[in-house]
This record gives sequence, C-alpha cells and structure tokens, in this order.
Amino acid sequence: MSNKLEGFVRDNKREFEVKGPSDALWSKIEAELDKKKPAKKTFRMYQWMSIAAMLLLTVGVYFGYQYQKTSTEILVADINPGMGKKEVRFTSLIEEKRDSLQTLAGADPELYKQFIADMSKLDNDYQELKKQLQTSPNKGLVGKAMMKNLEIQLQMISQQLYIINQVNQYKKEEKTI
Repeated sequence: MSNKLEGFVRDNKREFEVKGPSDALWSKIEAELDKKKPAKKTFRMYQWMSIAAMLLLTVGVYFGYQYQKTSTEILVADINPGMGKKEVRFTSLIEEKRDSLQTLAGADPELYKQFIADMSKLDNDYQELKKQLQTSPNKGLVGKAMMKNLEIQLQMISQQLYIINQVNQYKKEEKTI
C-alpha cells in the first residue's frame, strides 16, 4: 500500500507544487488590510454606567457600615432597664449634690479643689467603664461596675458635703465663742 502511495506522489509531484496565491488576490488582501484600522478598545456607555454603579454601591456600603458602627453605642439601659433607671437616678443626684458642693465651696476653695480632684478620678473611671461596655463580652458585669462607680461617687460627694457642713458649723461655733 505504501508503494502505491509513493508512486502516486512521484507521478503527480508537479500538481502538488502550488505556486501560491495570484497577484490579484494579494492586491485584494492588501486593499482590505488598508481599509481596516486597528480596532480601539472602547468602553460603551453601559460599561461606564456599570463601573459607576459598582463604585457607588461600594462607597454606600462602606459609609453605611461606618454610620452603623458609630451610631450603635451600647447604653446600660440596653443591657438592663433597671440599671438604666438606677444610672439616671444616680447621675441626677450626683449633679444636684455637685451644685450644692459648688455653692458651699466659696468658704474653703482648697478643700473644694481636693474634692473635685477626687471626683474627677472617679468620673474618669466611669468614662473608661463606659468605653469598655462597648467591647466587653460580659456587658452585665461592666454595667454593675458602672453602677458601683456611680454609687461610690454619690457616697463620696455626700460625705464631702457633710464635711463642708461640719467645717462651716465649726467655724460658726468658733466665732460665737
């Protein structure tokens, strides 16, 4: 079988040799190539719109998450409504007693400064507990610590008012003697 194939190729060798495309065909191909310019990669309107929509969506999600993150501050009342009521009552009593302390402070400003320094320490501790409440896994325990801090502040300011009243009473008694 291979001998027949070899014989056929030998006999018809001239017919297998191809000259190539004719000159007329080459000139047509060249003319078509000159007409077609390299295609630019263009963005159509829908592609620009889809890019803008994705960008807008990404920015919207980011700012939405940031807003939610900042506006969801956890309060003591969120953990336990009873503690929330206690917090309101303690803070209002503390503010009332601070006002009373400030009016009585004119008699002994040095003593008042010392009292305010002590109260500032407790208030700073309370603010720190408030920050911890946002991230703590045991929010109930932090809430109880906050209530204890307010209770200590109230006791301290009541004690300070008592001391100022005792000092003022002692000064009055001294004047009468």
